[in-house]
Amino acid sequence: MTSPKPTKCTIIIVDPKKGSSRSISIPALHLYNMRYYILIIAVVTGVLITACSVLYTSVGQQNEEREKLLSEINILQQQIPAPDDTLNARNYVERMEAKLSKISEYLQKRGVKSFVLDGAGGPEYKDLKLAPVEYYSVYDEYMEQLFEGLVYTPTGFPAKPKLTSNFGYRRNPFHGKTTEFHSGIDFRGNKGDKIRSTANGEVVFSGRNSGYGIYVLIRHQNGFETLYGHLSKALVKKGDKIAANQVIGEMGSTGRSTGPHLHYEVRKNGRPINPVDFLNLD
Repeated sequence: MTSPKPTKCTIIIVDPKKGSSRSISIPALHLYNMRYYILIIAVVTGVLITACSVLYTSVGQQNEEREKLLSEINILQQQIPAPDDTLNARNYVERMEAKLSKISEYLQKRGVKSFVLDGAGGPEYKDLKLAPVEYYSVYDEYMEQLFEGLVYTPTGFPAKPKLTSNFGYRRNPFHGKTTEFHSGIDFRGNKGDKIRSTANGEVVFSGRNSGYGIYVLIRHQNGFETLYGHLSKALVKKGDKIAANQVIGEMGSTGRSTGPHLHYEVRKNGRPINPVDFLNLD
């Protein structure tokens, strides 16, 4: 006959310093199952360690992806002009367009066929990425120099465009028996028609001689001079500052002339050159 298994186990704890003891009763079943408890704890611990490892790896990958994304964003931000730069670039473009419009209007007033500004950049212009502000600054300076040079260069018609005699050798207009060199071009018109300067400059002569009759000579920049002869009246005097398109006299037939017309010369460094080359910007 077998003896019954104990249902409880008693654990006695002795305190040698105090000489006392204490007993704890634990169901025997728990002691028998202790190995299973340890196994369960070990499994749970292993699962937790594995989960933490996976989570740590995932967080690391996310941080790496985040850093990569931030780097790409930073690169894109560097490619986008700052608000101030964009505003400055836009201001430069607007100033350039204003200068082009001013040049166009200036040429039209002087009888020169000007250029069209609409769509000058082509169909891709609207999608063009902004270049650095320095580019616009250089372009703006170039346009300023272009306009400055233009206003001091003889351009356009000084009178109504009724050209009657060209530059170069021609038959003598008085008897036609000989040839002579014609140092300018002639515009036919009526006495009193307004004569206009073709560039900014300064009057260096305003008076009369036997050949040109009453005439005005204007000195411009870069060695250019223009002469307006056979006037009936000069409206400017020596030393006057002249603006392009300014009325400087009236058409007449003074001097060596066969009828009312303007004799117009363009000179470069004192030598007559063909004014026809300056009537248009072709």
